[in-house]
Amino acid sequence: MSSRSERLQQIAEALLSARSVAVCAHVDPDGDAMGSILGLTHLLRCCGATVTPVLASGVSAPATYRFLPGANEFVPASESPEIDLVVALDAPDPARLGDARDLALGASKLVVIDHHPDNKLYGTLNLVDDRAAATGEIIWELLPYLDCVADKRVATCLYTALMTDTGRFSYGNTTPAALRRAAEMIEHGADAAQLYQHVYESRSPAALALVARTLARLAFANAGRVAYSWIGPEDFIETGALPEETENLIDEIRVVRGVDAVALLKSSHDSVRVSLRAKNGHDVGLVARTLGGGGHSAAAGFTRAGTIESVLAELLALLPSAN
Repeated sequence: MSSRSERLQQIAEALLSARSVAVCAHVDPDGDAMGSILGLTHLLRCCGATVTPVLASGVSAPATYRFLPGANEFVPASESPEIDLVVALDAPDPARLGDARDLALGASKLVVIDHHPDNKLYGTLNLVDDRAAATGEIIWELLPYLDCVADKRVATCLYTALMTDTGRFSYGNTTPAALRRAAEMIEHGADAAQLYQHVYESRSPAALALVARTLARLAFANAGRVAYSWIGPEDFIETGALPEETENLIDEIRVVRGVDAVALLKSSHDSVRVSLRAKNGHDVGLVARTLGGGGHSAAAGFTRAGTIESVLAELLALLPSAN
């Protein structure tokens, strides 16, 4: 048995032997985080486990993913019942667990499953594979070790995780293995067309107004090799858009041709959250880590104290230029 198989077996045994399990992910959960939490929750319940899906921030699931089965069952970390084992998903650093950090680090056993290359391996058991397209893909790999059959709910949630973290199966992390697992999820009941529509074709008018503002501010730097835009608190007030509706907003910038990297800057009263995407091989994960964040080589982010202007100056110095 390979070391990976042994680790999958160890994690499966830990999950099945626990009296109670809490499953959480990073703050401001995206599609991979939401799909992975709910997919593993349903899978373990199919195996007879007592499982609580926990939010690392907020009190309810993001609107974009409330269609997922079980999305109404989330519990804020502060209201989690007594837990024997915690599973932290898609969170490379315990700080990213937000309100669930103390719950995770205080558990008698902590399982970490992730695909970020900068994961700090902070669990009792860690399964980190930066070759995986999504954390949901790794969870799907647990199936034979749990000796459970994935039902439609599991397939639906994990397909959503995989679809969103591969950018609708268009990013460079769309591997043959990812596509094979997506096909297996469809065979188990995931409706690919319906899930695409839920995530990408169900925007509110307010969200589209925010898209319009973002595109109107599109700017170029570093001799045209970088495209960027920005939004601030007033944009949410004036359009009525929700902060969670910005998850795929950077993709509206990413479509522009002739650039190597794109950035979306989101300001608050004293800091700026920056999302980064690479188009032609530039490692934006390294850029994000240099500025206190993290992520993948093609998709990353960070939060920095300062203004749009000050953070942009730091950022552009690290992104592709004509020199």
